[in-house]
Amino acid sequence: METPALDNYILAIDDTPDNLLLVELALEQEGHRVVSVDNGKAGLAQIEQSPPDLVVLDVMMPGMDGYEVTRRIRKNPKLPFIPILTITAHEETSLVKALDSGADEFIRKPVKVDELQARVRSLLRLKHSIDQRENFVRCLTHDLRTPLIAANRMLELIARNSFGPVGDGVRKALASTVNSNDNLLGMLNNLLDVYCYDVGQKSLSFIRFELGELLSEVVRELRPLAEEKQLELALRLPESIAPDGLEIEGDRLELRRVFVNLIGNAIKFTDTGSVTVAVEGCAAAGLRVEVCDTGIGMSEEDKKLIFQPFRQGKHKRSGHGLGLHLCQQIVSAHGGKLAIVSEIGQGSRLSVTLPGR
Repeated sequence: METPALDNYILAIDDTPDNLLLVELALEQEGHRVVSVDNGKAGLAQIEQSPPDLVVLDVMMPGMDGYEVTRRIRKNPKLPFIPILTITAHEETSLVKALDSGADEFIRKPVKVDELQARVRSLLRLKHSIDQRENFVRCLTHDLRTPLIAANRMLELIARNSFGPVGDGVRKALASTVNSNDNLLGMLNNLLDVYCYDVGQKSLSFIRFELGELLSEVVRELRPLAEEKQLELALRLPESIAPDGLEIEGDRLELRRVFVNLIGNAIKFTDTGSVTVAVEGCAAAGLRVEVCDTGIGMSEEDKKLIFQPFRQGKHKRSGHGLGLHLCQQIVSAHGGKLAIVSEIGQGSRLSVTLPGR
């Protein structure tokens, strides 16, 4: 494997000047650009202002220690993937705690220059590999979407008799092909979004909006699907609540996608009975949205896999396994939680819990 290009930007965070000097000299000798800070708070500020290619981090610092710095980096959805190399003491507990916090590698004190350089090279190879894979996924989805969109436009022109008259049978076949292409386009869009969330490249636009209005909008949009199956689709909002009690801050489009997916799935897997969307709590203390159905339910085995990517249920109506995984990523990016309660033949209840503002 090729050595990563030189002049990588590395951030060193350590409260001991001698340790910082050692890291600077060792890595500048390898051709890297090193920026040093002496505390965790300053390190996080530097990362948000200019994300580095790698962080070398001492775990034992006063104030904000390296474990907390690592956790905050990993919880920040706006940051790209940044490898974290921790400098730990000999105690096994510090090593385990660092890795559990989200570190990728470790090096023990006293630091050996050749080992530090080797581990940095290894993590930079990982970083560059992930960056290249991201570019590959973006290019792949773009190159696949473009001909599909062009094909759909051509099929629509044919269906409109732009190239001569077509019969009803041909028109139905064209509509079916366009529908299949649209489904594939949707899957490609989901694949790209899942990848962007996985590598921390998904940008969210947080605004204030009324959750009740959003849910009403989604329910109106999906009601024809429920009526087609003779299902009752109901939305229940809190009866007594302050005017701004359901006003939350989040990415409206992404959360809309979550509720379209959850309610649409409930309708899809329910043949008789109802689908109910209920809201509990208030924006100040936290909100809980439940989507309950009287559908086929889910086995314990399927529930364990339901939020994993490309894991499909065994039912014939199961999709490609990206929708619920993407929903979980969106909810997590909002600091919330997505959970499911379900039994075979007893329906399902999926809940989205959003933190208070």
